[in-house]
Amino acid sequence: MNENNEVHTQFFDSYTRALIDREAAAIAEHYAVPALIEFPGQRILVTDAGQTRDFFAQAVGQYDGVTEVDTAVEVAASTAHSIWVDVTWTYHGGAPDERNMYQLVRTDEGWKIAVLTPLEYG
Repeated sequence: MNENNEVHTQFFDSYTRALIDREAAAIAEHYAVPALIEFPGQRILVTDAGQTRDFFAQAVGQYDGVTEVDTAVEVAASTAHSIWVDVTWTYHGGAPDERNMYQLVRTDEGWKIAVLTPLEYG
C-alpha cells in the first residue's frame, strides 16, 4: 500500500479543517454513502449524504469556542481499499476530547469514512 502511505494524514488534515471551520457540508463530503456510525447504544446507517450534513449542522454547536485541535492519527491496519485509523482529537477551547476509529474506504470520489466507532478516550 505504498501509494497510500500519506492518505490518512492528508484525509484527516482536510477533515480537521472542515470541523474547525464548522462547515457541515464540507464535513459530510468526507463520508461515504452508505456509511455506518456506531455510537454506544445507537447505530446510525447513513443512506444519504444529507443525513451526515444535517447531523453535523446540528452538532457543530458542541465545538463552540474551539479554535484549535490537535489530532493524533495512527493507522491500525490497511489494505489497498481500506484504512483503519485510530484518531484522538484534543480540542482547545472547551469541547470534550474524543477518540474514534475510522474505516476509510476507496471510492470513485476518493477516500471516505465508511465506519466510525467511538473508542474510550485516555
